[in-house]
Parts: sequence; structure tokens; C-alpha cells
Amino acid sequence: MRMGKDETGDCGKSAGTGALRRFVIVSMSVAFVLMAATGIVKFPELKRYFVFVYDFMPASKISLIHNWSGIVSVVLVIIHMLMKWRGLKAAFIGAPGSVLKGRYLMLGAVLILGGALYLNAKYSGGDKKPVTLTAVEVKEYKGEKLGARGDFRENSINGPQHVEKNGYELVISGLVGAPARYSYDDIFKLPAFQKVVTIDCVEGWSVKILWEGALVKDLLKKVKIKPEAKTIIFYAADGYSTSFPLDYVLKNNIILAGKMNGMVLTPERGFPFQLVAENKWGYKWIKWITKIELSGDTNYKGFWEKRGYNNNGDLNGSKFEQ
Repeated sequence: MRMGKDETGDCGKSAGTGALRRFVIVSMSVAFVLMAATGIVKFPELKRYFVFVYDFMPASKISLIHNWSGIVSVVLVIIHMLMKWRGLKAAFIGAPGSVLKGRYLMLGAVLILGGALYLNAKYSGGDKKPVTLTAVEVKEYKGEKLGARGDFRENSINGPQHVEKNGYELVISGLVGAPARYSYDDIFKLPAFQKVVTIDCVEGWSVKILWEGALVKDLLKKVKIKPEAKTIIFYAADGYSTSFPLDYVLKNNIILAGKMNGMVLTPERGFPFQLVAENKWGYKWIKWITKIELSGDTNYKGFWEKRGYNNNGDLNGSKFEQ
């Protein structure tokens, strides 16, 4: 009778352990899928293909799901390995030909490879392909080391835009008394300013660049801004837009850059012009600018701001809309 009880108890214990293992494996699989899916959606070079996801879910929630699924995955992997402790010992200490050894070696390899890919994606300097230059790119300015054009990551919503220099016009309209149009050469005839400014992306990378171009407030001097104008909205050739309080450009030396590190912008870097939005996150640094509008709408939200990113875009503030 005692043997029967022991055997029954062992069976019950084994069944309970098996159910717990299955629960851990299923939960781990779900966490891995969520982490991988949100990671793909957030990946800079792939982001533009999954813009529709941001239409249904704010960027803050996508980031939260990605971060927590990663943490849960790690915890569940540790729990699973502890539950398989005897198997681990057999795999790495004894029974060199065991099936378990192969399984755990494979698991270890997958984890190491996954970690390496994650670190490469997070801290990589961007496109590693060599860039053929027609002129020398400035690498240092007044003793300050600069980043390079190749340090950027391609994360635009529709890929690089190819705007023709001939026929280009920057239109300034909205709440103005005298709408204006500037050709490419007109903008380069304005007083040029240089400044070293670092662009910081919400994706975790940053690049320090010597920017050169006209001041936005100089472009606005002849348009006769109306008193009811409170917001300035920038539009790009690819349909992207973003906005700022009007005072931001009137009270600061905000550059509409046509050059970086002494070289004319390439299509990948925003030719003909990119906004140097100092003290703002990278999604406010709009490229391929074709239109500027003065507006009274203080609640206007641009492309990424509509999808959960903070409308003011301040570096010292939250990345996401609260």
C-alpha cells in the first residue's frame, strides 16, 4: 500500500511538473513572438513598411510591449533552464553523446546569436557600405571631432527622396501677408551660418555634424507674418510633416541646412534642405523640405506625432505623448 501511495504521489508530482513546463514553454514562445514582431516594427530600416501598425497602436505601447516581452522572455528562459537543471548537467558535464546536450548547445547558440544581432542593431553605426564622395568630408571642426554621413540610419517613411535642383521651390504660405517662393539658389544667397549640432534619434543613435545653411527666421522676414500665427509647420516631398511653436524658430537660430560637414546634402540626407531642430528628437529634423506654413493651429500634429510621439519633441522630455 505504501508503494502505491508513493507511486501515485510521484505520478501526481510528475504530471504537475509537466504541466508547469508546458506553460513555461508556451509563455516563452508567446513572449519571443511579441518581442520579435515589435522589434521588426521598431527597426529603423524597416519602420516605414509598418507605419500602418502605428495607426492602430501608439509608439509608446509598441515600445512597452517590446521591452516587457524581452524581460519576460529572459525570465522564462532562466526558469526553463532551472527546471531542466539535471539535463543541463548531463549536457555540459556528463553523457557527451546525449540528445539533451545537443538541444542545450543549440539553445545557447541561439541566445548568443540573438544577443549579438540585438546589440548590432542597437549600437551599429548604420549603413556599412562604402560611400563614394566627390569632395572631402570635414571630419573635425575647431578641434571637435565630427560624425560622418555614413553614421546615419535610413528610417524615412518612404525611402530617400530625389528632388531636382532645377525647378525646386520652397513655398511659404498660410497666415502671412505676402506668401513667398524661394528657389534653391535663392536660399543659398541668404547669409549662411555654420553650427555643430548633434541629432539624437529616439531609436538610440546620435550623430554630431557641422551643419550649414540659412536661418529659418531670415526666410520669414519678407512674408509679413500675421499676429494670429502661432505655429510653423514644415512639409516634405514624401508627405512627412512636423510642427513647432512659431517662437521656437523666431527666438532661436534654427538652420535650414543645405550642407553637412562642408558638403551639399545627398538625397539620403535630405537634399535639398533639412531642418536642424536643435534640442529636439530626430523625428522633428524634417528632410526634403518643400513647404512651410504659418498656422494658428497650436494642436497640429505631424506624421509621427499622430502615431504617439510627443508633439513638442524636446530632448529633455518624454519621447511619447502622455
